[in-house]
Amino acid sequence: MNEILTLITGADRGMGFEIAKELGQVGQHVLIGARNYERGMLAVDELRKQDIDADIVLLDVADEDSIIAAQHNITESFGHLDILINNTGITLDNWEKPSTLSIDKIRGDFDVNFFGLVSVTQHMLPLLKNSSSAKIINISSAVGSLNIASDPTSSVYQHFSFGYQASKAAVNMFTIDLANELKNSHITVNSVNPGWVATDSPVGGGPKTLQEGVARTVELASQATNSINGTFSDTDGIVPW
Repeated sequence: MNEILTLITGADRGMGFEIAKELGQVGQHVLIGARNYERGMLAVDELRKQDIDADIVLLDVADEDSIIAAQHNITESFGHLDILINNTGITLDNWEKPSTLSIDKIRGDFDVNFFGLVSVTQHMLPLLKNSSSAKIINISSAVGSLNIASDPTSSVYQHFSFGYQASKAAVNMFTIDLANELKNSHITVNSVNPGWVATDSPVGGGPKTLQEGVARTVELASQATNSINGTFSDTDGIVPW
């Protein structure tokens, strides 16, 4: 069986690195998407020390030229891609109310979390189409669920991270529409909610470990079958849109 080739954006640290490590441990060849070459190579070297097949792909999801260059590099080196995990994400919100949150911060959230994710996916689709069975996994968030956010009994109800929340809701809409577009193909598209994970991000320090946060993504990416399409889920099951 041919080795599965998996690109993970933002994989030089945090959840992205943990996803790369766990998928590498089950035999996948992981491509470490990283904006910074030195940090990316530190991650690659660490994975290789664990006998994981890993390579760096310089990739800034907010830079169209960088995305195009990454696509060209993967095409020249491998000619295909089996799995794309859109992991990169930021939040520029600082618990600010939607009535006062600056437009610049909202745009910043969307540039990375939504527009960058869409652009990476669109540019990588030709490579995914060259695979016999391909998966796109978008790392979303339950705070972007309209159902949960509008429920007064939920912890998200007064979350106050409007830019980040809206960008994740947009990611979910992209997942739905792209999964519908590709439903008769060999490519599946799904969103995953990692939960609030303890990372070094400004909103890190959540109750979930990295291992718990990546569990559903790793499960989807490592399944031998590829029949799940157009879902939003976590380790507890389906998450409402």
